[in-house]
Amino acid sequence: MQTRPARTFTALAAISIGSTIALVSTSCSLTAEDDKSDRATGECGEVVLVTHDSFDLPKKLVTAFEKETGCELTHSPAGDGGELTSKLVVTEGDPIGDVAFGVDNTFAGVALDEGVFAPYRPSLPSGADRYLLSGDDDGVLTPIDNASVCVNVDVAWFDEHGVTPPTSLDDLTDATYRDLLVTESATTSSTGLAFLLATIGEYGDDWASYWQDLLDNGAKIDKGWEDAYYVDFSFSGGDRPIVVSYDTSPAYTVKGGKTSTSALLDTCFRQVEYAGVLEGAANPVGAEQVVDWLLSPEVQAALPTSMYVFPVDDSAPLPKDWASFATSPSSPIQVDPADIAEHRREWLTQWTDLISE
Repeated sequence: MQTRPARTFTALAAISIGSTIALVSTSCSLTAEDDKSDRATGECGEVVLVTHDSFDLPKKLVTAFEKETGCELTHSPAGDGGELTSKLVVTEGDPIGDVAFGVDNTFAGVALDEGVFAPYRPSLPSGADRYLLSGDDDGVLTPIDNASVCVNVDVAWFDEHGVTPPTSLDDLTDATYRDLLVTESATTSSTGLAFLLATIGEYGDDWASYWQDLLDNGAKIDKGWEDAYYVDFSFSGGDRPIVVSYDTSPAYTVKGGKTSTSALLDTCFRQVEYAGVLEGAANPVGAEQVVDWLLSPEVQAALPTSMYVFPVDDSAPLPKDWASFATSPSSPIQVDPADIAEHRREWLTQWTDLISE
C-alpha cells in the first residue's frame, strides 16, 4: 500500500503558534523488552525521538542502533508535520524530546525563527548538501529525506477516452480538463499545502487568479490525500483522472512491468524533511547519535520502502520499480522558506476565501 503521502494537518491551526496546544502524546520504546538484553553498555541512556505520525523504520535497524550506541530509543509521535512543528515551538527551551524528525521546508522557517533546534553539523552523505535549508546559518537542521508533490495523471484513462493528458499547470485550467482534477485542501493536507506553494512559486502574485481559473474549471478539493487518491482518482475507481500526489506515486501503479499513471515533473514542489537536536534536550549527545543514525547507509536505504520517500544519500539503493517509475524532478518549483514562514497565514487565508466563494 502506498502510505507515505497520507499525512494531514490543520495548517491554520498549526501557524497559530500562540494558541494553546495539547502536548499529550504517546511515547514508546521502539524495541521490545526482550531485545534490550543485548544492548551495548554505555552512558547514552534514554533518548526521545519526536516525529510526525508517519515515521516508520524497520525494527531491526532500531535494535542495531541501540546495541551499537547503548541508547534506549523512545519514539514520541506528535501528529502531522504542522502539529509537530507547533508543539516544538510552544515547548522551545523545555522540549518534549531530545531530537526531532519530520519538520519539512514548508514549516522549517518557523522553527528557525523560534530557536527550536540547537546547532549540530553532522557529516553528510554524498549529495545531501543540496538539500540543506536556505537560511539555516547555524546548522541546526539536517536533511534526511525528500519527496515532491506533483500533479499525477491516469494515463490509462486518457488513452481509453482518446484525450491527450495535460502536461503543465497551465493545462489544468483548459476546458479540455473540466471536472477532471482533484486536489487536497491547503488547510487540512500537507500535500495540498505543497501544491498551493507550487502555484505560488510558478505564478507569483497571480497565483490567486490561477486558482480562480482552476475552480472555475471544476477542480474538486478533498480534505486529504487519501480521499483524493483512493476515492476520487480514476486509478482507484473514482471519476477524476488528474490528482495531486507524489513523484513516487507512479511506482505504486506498476503492473506487469508497466505503470498506468505518470507524474508531471514540471508541476512539482519538493518537500525535504529534516532532523535536529532540540534546544534544551536532556540528552543532547544521544540526540546527535540519532541524527547520525538517520543519515546512515542502512537507514537511508530503508526510507523508500518504509516511508515512500527518496533518501538524501545519492548512493543509497532504490527499489527496482523506482529506478524506472519514480523519477524525481530535476528542477522543482521553489519558494524560499523565509517567504513561506512570513506569508503562510496570509496565503492560506486568501486561499480559504477563494474556495469559499
